[in-house]
Amino acid sequence: MRNKQLNKAGGFAHQLDLSQSNLKKWGIQTQPPSGYSRRRKAVFLLHLLFKIIDRVAAIIEKILMSVCLGDWVRKIAILACLLLLVSCQGKNQLPNNEAQVKVARIVSGQSLEVLGMAEQPNLISQVRLVGIDAPDLRQRPWGEEAKEQLENLIGGAEQSVILEFDLEAKDKIGRTLAYVWKNKVLLNEELVKQGNAMFVGRSPNHKYDQRLERAQQWARLMGQGIWNPEKSMRLTPAEFRRQNL
Repeated sequence: MRNKQLNKAGGFAHQLDLSQSNLKKWGIQTQPPSGYSRRRKAVFLLHLLFKIIDRVAAIIEKILMSVCLGDWVRKIAILACLLLLVSCQGKNQLPNNEAQVKVARIVSGQSLEVLGMAEQPNLISQVRLVGIDAPDLRQRPWGEEAKEQLENLIGGAEQSVILEFDLEAKDKIGRTLAYVWKNKVLLNEELVKQGNAMFVGRSPNHKYDQRLERAQQWARLMGQGIWNPEKSMRLTPAEFRRQNL
């Protein structure tokens, strides 16, 4: 009888996976619709948390009902399991505004092609580093130098990086806008600090504007890259593209 109860409890336990794919199976939407304001996003995430807690509590209750426990012991056990589950999931999963992806190709000093976005591991997605503007590849030698630095920071293709999203995750042509992290280093900032990209703030994505602006001040002060007085870049990337459409 005891073994039968434990087997029944084990049958429910596998449902306690809080991965994004499992949440979708439960019919729980994990990402707020595009265009939501910051306040509406906060309300959405709060409702999401309550839905997950309700679902997990129901599963844990089924598990505990399948074994012989007193009513108060069962309630205490449910609470303890919920707290333990949340703490464990927090260690193993990235926040909702981050995604770990594999780099397929470095396109330029500000653009990547990556694999592993939106549960489609073999689909290539375009990523644009947010908050910066790197020289066009036709702006020699600065464009190639920016691309080369980004390749060195990432370590080449097939390397994993973490994408962090701000309030707006897509640009007008559908590219993903992201802050790119590798080994806890913000690559957007490093490109600006070494003078291989300019800081360009664009609404509504302003999370790291102060860091990027300070990095640019440092690069200009030290005469790095595009700020080198002996071979300074005469046109900004935006001006160059407008003149060379």
